[in-house]
Amino acid sequence: METFGTEAGFCAQTAVFWQVVGNILLIVKILVPVALICIGIITLGKAVISTDEKDMKNGFNSIIKKFLTAVVIFFLPTIITTMFGIVNGFGELKSDYNVCQKCISNPKGDFCQSKVIAMD
Repeated sequence: METFGTEAGFCAQTAVFWQVVGNILLIVKILVPVALICIGIITLGKAVISTDEKDMKNGFNSIIKKFLTAVVIFFLPTIITTMFGIVNGFGELKSDYNVCQKCISNPKGDFCQSKVIAMD
């Protein structure tokens, strides 16, 4: 039975792995931006306490860069999904990819759980 590019393809057969990746990504997607913003606030706080104008400017620039990095990390899965949609010839693999994408973006969802149970 040919499963290439279908909903029963590679992604469905490895749904447990994609669930683990989804759980890790969820943790990283929350903790890394929060950590970057906290570190940036501490850096900015040190700069504000300092009387040196250069330290204040560097602290402000640092928090802006950390905030932008946090936003990019948070939206990285959406950016990757959009890029896959743009790639030419992706349509024939879309059904298979949707299984991976749904298990990564919602690892505890009913759709992914049904694929994991089906593979047992």
